Amino acid sequence: MAELNQDSGKQEKGGKPRAKKSGGRVDLTAMVDLAFLLITFFMLTTSLNKPQAMDVAMPDKNVETDKNTDVNVDEHRSVTLVLGSNDKLVWYQGDVKNPLQGPTVVDYSKEGLRAVLMRMKEQVPRQAGGKDMIVVIRPSEKSVTRNIIDALDEMKIVDVKRYMISNRIMSEEVELLKKENLYND
Repeated sequence: MAELNQDSGKQEKGGKPRAKKSGGRVDLTAMVDLAFLLITFFMLTTSLNKPQAMDVAMPDKNVETDKNTDVNVDEHRSVTLVLGSNDKLVWYQGDVKNPLQGPTVVDYSKEGLRAVLMRMKEQVPRQAGGKDMIVVIRPSEKSVTRNIIDALDEMKIVDVKRYMISNRIMSEEVELLKKENLYND
């Protein structure tokens, strides 16, 4: 049992010693019970911060596919982002050898990548007969993980429905990055 004892007997210098009076006793059992009940209540009723994660659709591991199989996509629908060094990227529409637009160097800012994606999201359905845009994100060896995350964040902000991260970067794209001085340490 929790209790609080107080000493109320005074002893002054010189004089008769007096009988020590015991002070009042305060029983703290009810207060301790209440404290634990409140702690339990608040622990059960508060919600913890949920981790924020982006849903990414991954291919099924059980389905065997030929790794050298290329998927043919209408060049009017495809926009490719080649991630380079120095927090910059090169984007182009269509084929790297004969692009419909670009290649252009941009950064990951609101005026850079986001503006490009918003503009292309409006243009592609008109060019491709109403079909939506497909974005291919190709990180190079010189890009960092933060660049991939920034590109994925922009996909979510602009509400791009179809995008993929490719682990293959073509030699023409590496040459494009070298030409723009975006393939260095």
